[in-house]
Amino acid sequence: MAFTGSVDPKAYRALWRWHFYAGLIVAPFLLILAVTGSIYLFNDEIDDALYPTQRFVAVHAAEVPPSRMIDAALKAHPGAATRIDLPGAPNRSAVVFVTPEHGEPLRVAVDPGTGHVLGSTIYARTLVGFADEMHGSLTLGTVGDRIVELAACWALVLIVTGLYLWWPRGRGGFGGILYPRLGARGRLFWRDLHAVIGVWSVAFIAFLLLTGLPWAGIQGDLLNRGTAALGIGYPASNRTHNAPASVPMKTALGEAPWTMELAPMPTSTASSEHAGHAGHEMTMAVRDDAAVAGIDRIATSVTRDHHVAGAYRLFLPSGPTGVYTAYTYPDQPQGQRTLYFDRWTGGLIREVGYPEYGWAAKAIELGVQLHMGNYFGLANQLVMLATCIAIVLLVISGVVMWWKRRPTGRIAAPARVSPTRIKGAVAILIVAGIVFPILGVSVVVIFLIDRLVLLAAVRR
Repeated sequence: MAFTGSVDPKAYRALWRWHFYAGLIVAPFLLILAVTGSIYLFNDEIDDALYPTQRFVAVHAAEVPPSRMIDAALKAHPGAATRIDLPGAPNRSAVVFVTPEHGEPLRVAVDPGTGHVLGSTIYARTLVGFADEMHGSLTLGTVGDRIVELAACWALVLIVTGLYLWWPRGRGGFGGILYPRLGARGRLFWRDLHAVIGVWSVAFIAFLLLTGLPWAGIQGDLLNRGTAALGIGYPASNRTHNAPASVPMKTALGEAPWTMELAPMPTSTASSEHAGHAGHEMTMAVRDDAAVAGIDRIATSVTRDHHVAGAYRLFLPSGPTGVYTAYTYPDQPQGQRTLYFDRWTGGLIREVGYPEYGWAAKAIELGVQLHMGNYFGLANQLVMLATCIAIVLLVISGVVMWWKRRPTGRIAAPARVSPTRIKGAVAILIVAGIVFPILGVSVVVIFLIDRLVLLAAVRR
């Protein structure tokens, strides 16, 4: 095929090398994301099946105070309590988060009706916990988070450029596009399978990738800060509360709703006898019996005075100026509420709810819940599961097609296409590199490596 116009044959070949090899490199990470995502879609159902004695309790008319539940958990596992998750149903257990004196952090299940400890788990060693860690960071911490983010960005580029380059313009009929051709065998069968699944699932796959990026270390941080700065994210009226002394909510607590991750934590007004370090940073947990004793009036205030219904998470204060933090995280984000209470007076310092979020934050929170299969219940879970299965089939069929096409002993990138399509694909790559900074950096790195490899080949 001859090249015409301003398309550089070298740039053409380089783009296809990048597109093809990126596909092979991203494939295993997409498999990991699809499998672990499928597991986490049914996290509650899986935990219910694996730990029924810790998840369910006899229906009770009244609950013991939260302080008694925490004391029971600490008696069974000496250490420091950092949080308690209170149930939203009378047949569900409460969970106390304990940092023990020795060993890894525990989640201790307690019967709210009796205050008896039901058992404990180390989250990272559960199936759901392992899937969660693998899905977010490959269990490699920050390095793994960056790898997952880069893989997701490249997957988006591969989706768009793949459709653009390979769409059969001018071809008659929809066989092999909207439905597999009957009687297809060998590589043709795998090509039809790949194309048909891709056409029907591409929008859902792109949705999963895009709604997963708010959790990414680089893109998520830029998105959070950018929406807040533009007044369409975290509520502007609360953005400077206690700044610059306070720290972000996620830094202080270890987790938070996406919109609230960078929200500045308020502080309690400590008297001179209580004065000390700020206490918000996530340092080694220290047992605080006074904070445990004061949690009962906070829990009462949350439900009675502020009308929080259903399950919610209640964090104990860290240090003399720390605060009690309660937040709801329902399947539908419209019910999200975050409340901060002074640890000494028990008074409400601030409340932030979904209605106060900017429109971008509302959209992202909605996308997050759809991504996790929460918003529409089982129907939502099944649609996302089907999307994960489609990713697995696309990866497998793509690799099989390549394997069947490749000459023995060679990698063999795909055949050439028209220069016009290459121009469009290059434009897509440039725009994506600007929108996703980590992708843009990787493109520059790949280009330099590609040039060095070709230069070395020419010299040889």
